[in-house]
Amino acid sequence: MRTNIDIDDGLMARAMAAGPFKTKKEAVEAGLALLERQAAYREILKWKGKLQWGWDDNEPRLDGQPNIVQVAEPAVAYRAKATAKPASKPATKAAKHGRR
Repeated sequence: MRTNIDIDDGLMARAMAAGPFKTKKEAVEAGLALLERQAAYREILKWKGKLQWGWDDNEPRLDGQPNIVQVAEPAVAYRAKATAKPASKPATKAAKHGRR
């Protein structure tokens, strides 16, 4: 939507410097998106302390699943053989100490 608005030049300059904005439109849209996010956060914060996000480990789950999940690696179905030879010792040269 095309809209013409009168914006304080100093405020716009500070907003442009505060972010990686190439145009005034980008800066204004970022500011509007920030206001939208802040309103959503305030709405979420209204529910603080009113919702239960977890359960006590001693209470059974409503879906009948156990409270603790264990993860086990599957057993290997075959014997792996080493195909690479062990690395040999690196060749070392005698250290040279100046002129002799």
